[in-house]
Amino acid sequence: ELGIRIPRPLGHGPSRFIPEKETVQVGKEDATMHTLFAESFATLGRLDNVTLVMVFHPQYLESFLKTQHYLLQMDGPLPLHYRHYIGIMAAARHQCSYLVNLHVNDFLHVGGDPKWLNGLENAPQKLQNLGELNKMLAHRPWLITKEHIEQLLKTEENSWSLAELIHAVVLLTHYHSLASFTFGCGISPEIDCEGGHTFRPPSVSNYCICDITNGYHGVDEIHASPAGSIPVSSAESVCEVEALMEKMKQLQECRDEEEASQEEMATRFEREKRESMFVCSSEDEESATTRDVSRHFEDTSYGYKDFSRHGMHVPTFRVQDYSWEDHGYSLVNRLYPDVGQLLDEKFHIAYNLTYNTMAMHKDVDTSMLRRAIWNYIHCMFGIRYDDYDYGEINQLLDRSFKVYIKTVVCTPEKTTKRMYDSFWRQFEHSEKVHVNLLLVEARMQAELLYALRAITRYMT
Repeated sequence: ELGIRIPRPLGHGPSRFIPEKETVQVGKEDATMHTLFAESFATLGRLDNVTLVMVFHPQYLESFLKTQHYLLQMDGPLPLHYRHYIGIMAAARHQCSYLVNLHVNDFLHVGGDPKWLNGLENAPQKLQNLGELNKMLAHRPWLITKEHIEQLLKTEENSWSLAELIHAVVLLTHYHSLASFTFGCGISPEIDCEGGHTFRPPSVSNYCICDITNGYHGVDEIHASPAGSIPVSSAESVCEVEALMEKMKQLQECRDEEEASQEEMATRFEREKRESMFVCSSEDEESATTRDVSRHFEDTSYGYKDFSRHGMHVPTFRVQDYSWEDHGYSLVNRLYPDVGQLLDEKFHIAYNLTYNTMAMHKDVDTSMLRRAIWNYIHCMFGIRYDDYDYGEINQLLDRSFKVYIKTVVCTPEKTTKRMYDSFWRQFEHSEKVHVNLLLVEARMQAELLYALRAITRYMT
C-alpha cells in the first residue's frame, strides 16, 4: 500500500539440491550446533548458507570456521583488505558470484578501496601479479614452476615476501575449493544477497502468475521427489548400495590374498589417469561468465584442461617425493605460523570422518571408499600414491559418480542438480555433503602440493 517493494526469497532453504525440511532447522539444532552457529555469526556477522549445510558434520565445520577465521581475521602477513580481495579473485575464477558478493561486502567493511572492485586492472600491481598464479592454481596447477614463484618474489617494488605469498596461496586454494563446495551442494544465496530475492507482487494464494512463468509451482511440488529430476525405483537404488558393499568386501578379500607388483600398480595409476580424461560433464550448457564476476580476473578464456591432452605429458607427482605431511606442512607452518596445523587438522577430519554408515546400513567400514574418492581426485591432478592400487577406483566409483566428482573439482560452475541426484541415489543428503567435504579438501591439498613444491624448489 505504501509502494514499498518487499523482498521475497527466491529459494527455499540453504541449498537448491537438498529439500529445506531435510536440512538442520535453525532453532531446532542441538547444543554443539548452536555453539557453531554462534561462532559463525560472530565471525561472519551472519549465519550463512554454507554453514547451514556444513553443519551436517559439526566436527568438520568447527575446524573449517577456525581455519577461515584465522586466514581472514587473525594476525598474518597480509593486510585485511588484501585477504578479502584475494578471496574475490579466487572465487571469481569459478564464476562463484555467491562468494564474490560476500567478500565484496567484507572488503568494503575493512576499508578496501571501492575502485579496486571495478576490475583487477584497478587494483595494485602487486595483486595483479598474482593473477597468473590464481588461474593456474584454479585450473591447471601441475603447470606451476619455480620460475612463476621467482617472478612474484623478485619484481622490485611490487614483490611479495615468502610469508605473504604463502598466505596468498592458502587463501587462493581455500576459495577455489570453497567454490567447489558452494556449487557441489547447490548453495543458495541468502535473501539479502544478489540472486537471493525477488520483488514480485504478493498474491492471495502466495504465488502469482509470474511465479508460474518463472518455473515456481509451490514448494511442495518442487521437492515431491527426493531424487529430483531422476525418478528411480527404491529397489533399484537399494541394489546399488548392496552392490557397492559387496564390491568393498571382495576388494578387501583380494587385498588379503595377494598384492600387485609395483610395476602393475604404476600401470593401473597411468590407466586411471588416462581414463579420468574421458570422464566429462554430461551437461552441455556452458556457464556464461558475467562481466560482474569476470572483471576480477584476467584471461577469461583460460579454464580447466586435462593434463595429457594434445600430446602434452605432465610428469607424475609422486607423493613420496613431496607430500603434505613431510614437506608442505612444515613449510607453511614455518612461514605462516599455526596455519599448517589448522590445515592439517582440517584435512585429517575430512579424510577420516565416518559414522560407519552407508545409506540404510550401520557398522560399515567406509575407509576403502573414502580413500578411493580422495585418491581419484589426486589422480586427476597427476598425483600418485605408490602404495595404492588404482584398480580399486573403477570398482568403487561408477561413471555418474565420477562425472559429479570431476565436475565439482575441475569445473564446479557446471554442476547441476541432475548430477547431484544421479549418484548414490539411496544415500542420505548428509552423506553427499560428506562427499563434498572430501572433494573440497582433496582438491585444496592437490593445489597446495603443486604450489608448495614450486616454492620449495625456488628456495633450494
